[in-house]
Amino acid sequence: MLHKYSRLVVASTVLLILAGSFVTSTDSGLSVPDWPTTYGWNMFTFPPSKMVGGIFYEHGHRLIASTVGLMTIVLAAWLWMTDSRRWLKWFGVAALGAIVAQGLLGGLTVLFLLPPAVSTAHAALAEIFFCMTVAIALFTSPGWIDGYTAVGADDVRLRQLTTATTVVLYTQILIGATMRHVGAGLAIPDFPWMFGHVVPDHWSPAIAIHFAHRLGALIAALSILATSIYIWMRHADRPELARPATLIIFLVGAQLMLGAITVLSRRDIWINSLHVVCGALVLTTALVIALRSWRVKFANAASVVGIAA
Repeated sequence: MLHKYSRLVVASTVLLILAGSFVTSTDSGLSVPDWPTTYGWNMFTFPPSKMVGGIFYEHGHRLIASTVGLMTIVLAAWLWMTDSRRWLKWFGVAALGAIVAQGLLGGLTVLFLLPPAVSTAHAALAEIFFCMTVAIALFTSPGWIDGYTAVGADDVRLRQLTTATTVVLYTQILIGATMRHVGAGLAIPDFPWMFGHVVPDHWSPAIAIHFAHRLGALIAALSILATSIYIWMRHADRPELARPATLIIFLVGAQLMLGAITVLSRRDIWINSLHVVCGALVLTTALVIALRSWRVKFANAASVVGIAA
């Protein structure tokens, strides 16, 4: 039951990320100029009839965030009371701390009128919190607890490759978040070319950030491809690795397509927002692969499987 609930928290966090991306895509971040109130109202008593235009996106985002926060309180308490793994109890507390910090950063972005540094930090922490919820869902899954039947020997190269790929993907998301929050999403207005060239023929800070995001996308895609090929060649008999290795190929293909269409559509709201969500799904899929590649290293560790307190 705990595992099912943790998966519900993951799904709710996906919705929260989508709502947050709509706020940025529609430039609605200051549609509600006060915080933690909404035009002087208690957040939870603000009339739905007044949720129009940008207020719908910003206030809706706050309500969803509050709901996820409450769900995380329940998750952390549930872990603390029922799970025997001390490290996982504290990991649940850390996840709760992350969502609280995330809410505070969200408030600061409003109170300080959307400073790029704070807004980017808000987006960066959102991805970390999402990763934490996915990790908790994984750690409470039957497969993790059973050690995936302890198939396969410890593969140091696999662990290094999957960990590096996850780091590359998170770095790419940070670059993308920076690009969004400094308004550089269309600094290079064409695709696949850049001002008609392979490399921009002129530069500005905005163009440099946009170019870095495109270059990062290529590096991330190649890292994912290398990881998946390695798994297919060396660990095809381990479905807990082979399945997500295949899934992530489809996800990164969709992500690259969404990124291209975002530019070609002049940042269509839906496309732009789905690009953010898909990026988060790519990151967490890579994280699952990485964590599962590390699981075999602790095949005999009671503290990992929950036998000991």
